[in-house]
Amino acid sequence: MKINASAALLTAATLPCTVAYAADCSKTGYGQGTTVDEKNRPLDAMQFNSRFGDLDAFALSEDDKRIIITFDQGYENGYTAKILDTLKEKKVQAIFFLTGPYAKTEQALVQRMIDEGHILGNHGMTHASLPDLSDKDAKHEIQSLHSYILDKYGYQMQYFRCPCGEYSEHALELAKECGYTTLFWSSAYVDWKTDCQPDPDESLKKLTDAAHGGEILLLHSVSATNAEILGELIDNFRTKGFTV
Repeated sequence: MKINASAALLTAATLPCTVAYAADCSKTGYGQGTTVDEKNRPLDAMQFNSRFGDLDAFALSEDDKRIIITFDQGYENGYTAKILDTLKEKKVQAIFFLTGPYAKTEQALVQRMIDEGHILGNHGMTHASLPDLSDKDAKHEIQSLHSYILDKYGYQMQYFRCPCGEYSEHALELAKECGYTTLFWSSAYVDWKTDCQPDPDESLKKLTDAAHGGEILLLHSVSATNAEILGELIDNFRTKGFTV
């Protein structure tokens, strides 16, 4: 799974979390924007890569033939097994960004993710917004989950996603110094409201129409809609000529 040439195997377990210089600490809420280029890529996502790529933080991958599917795993709502079934059927490798509570309470599902070849990502031990934390607490938010996953599952994570989509330049630098590549996304929609799920047909069309090379798609596994449309969405991406 190619994100950037610099994002090869990392050694987060052994790298110290130290900051080499003072970076901007202003908190920003990430969004991919709605304006796209001639290749259907969101301009704000491209600008994010340009600005923060040197901090190993990306909203698009450099593989313009591929779409990467990612899921944020804050809690379990009964749909992850079905999602895993679909990914296995379609032979798709996804990234699952875990919080600490999920990793601790859903051990069978986490082990299944590993066994079936998916990538585990770090979404923070407590899903705290890093820019709101002291450096010490921000490091602990990242590394305590890293250590737990390594000790419990024998798995070394290398990708981090900022909780709440909130970041600062300083937070991105902290994640890099902890040995992580930070991944945001270039496509997402409102799928996390479990009591107000989007219409499956409308959602399928929206996500299919938004497809673009290098896409990092953010989905939430708590969504009944996502579980229903995932297989057809993967088929649609492939019909458009993308590798998933």
